[in-house]
Amino acid sequence: MKSHSEIKMWTPSTVLFVLLIALGGIVIAYRLLYGLGAATNLNDRFPWGLWIGIDVLGGVAMAAGGFLIAGAVYILNWKKYKPIVRPAILNAFFGYALAATAIMFDIGLPHRIWHPVVMWQIGSVMWVVAIHVVLYTTTLATESSPMVFEKFKMRGALRAVEKIMVPIVLFGILLSVLHQSSLGAVYLITPGKLSHLWYNSSLPTLFLISAIMMGLSMVSLESIISGRAFGHAPDKDILSGLARGVLITTVVYLLAKISFLATGPGIGAAFAGTMEANMYLLEMAVSVLLPLALLAMKSTLESESRLLLVNILVVVGVLINRMNVSIFGVYRDQAATGMSYFPSFMEFIVTLSFISMAVVGFKISVKYFRVLPDPKA
Repeated sequence: MKSHSEIKMWTPSTVLFVLLIALGGIVIAYRLLYGLGAATNLNDRFPWGLWIGIDVLGGVAMAAGGFLIAGAVYILNWKKYKPIVRPAILNAFFGYALAATAIMFDIGLPHRIWHPVVMWQIGSVMWVVAIHVVLYTTTLATESSPMVFEKFKMRGALRAVEKIMVPIVLFGILLSVLHQSSLGAVYLITPGKLSHLWYNSSLPTLFLISAIMMGLSMVSLESIISGRAFGHAPDKDILSGLARGVLITTVVYLLAKISFLATGPGIGAAFAGTMEANMYLLEMAVSVLLPLALLAMKSTLESESRLLLVNILVVVGVLINRMNVSIFGVYRDQAATGMSYFPSFMEFIVTLSFISMAVVGFKISVKYFRVLPDPKA
């Protein structure tokens, strides 16, 4: 593994990410000055777009690996996964921090983002989502704090956090499970608008299961990419364990989706040839069928490149699912009013900027803090 001094910050890829961050900052400033209407293609019929579908719904699902790995290490005492607990939690922190940022810029009055903290509306699922973001982002920051205390030799603070780490992780698991499912519950307020291919009372459960799929895949994906970027070989036993977790969860997800179709709109609805049906088939092919076909081969568990492909498929497939629920699934009903929606170039820039911030933030953390396991340990 490369030492901290050997990690070069200003590589061509990092420069590109920083430029995207700067460009995103300009767009965000423009949005704050001139409003959502000037910076986005959102309208009264399409009030939620790319920033909610990808940055919030997708970003939160990507962060599910944090509570899964933290629970495995601190609660179940699965020591095999201890080497990846810090990067998993750190990735989850960046995911939630950027999701919170996206929410702030997507609401009409960003300066009122703090209102849910003091103005409780316990009967509102939107308030539940907001307060979960606040609490779990704070929890992830606490779980990530030991590497900061180590860096600055704050031994007293480090000992204090380590003593309460188990209850913190338990609280984080509770928050994350509730939050992943509550994001699905938000769309239960759209009966008659969201396509029957996705609308169902089981939507919160499906959101949770698919988030677990994506979270495990993101942890594996990060392990492989950071291994290649920072010169350390990912533990094959860890990667195969994560892959088995993805396999089990994906099978459960497939059975749940089939059951939903069979008892709801019918299997034939997925093959109706409509835009919604085609997007549904694309989602299932990318997130479920192709990964299952690859994971069914024993050779996949022994191949880092194949596992990388599986992880990419699951991540992209779940992102398609979130876009299906947030945009494509409601498009026909909303467009019937004569309005349409396609993200503006500014919306794409901000999304790319948020992703770039997470990548650069992770790289800075690896360079200056003990995030990755010490091979000498």
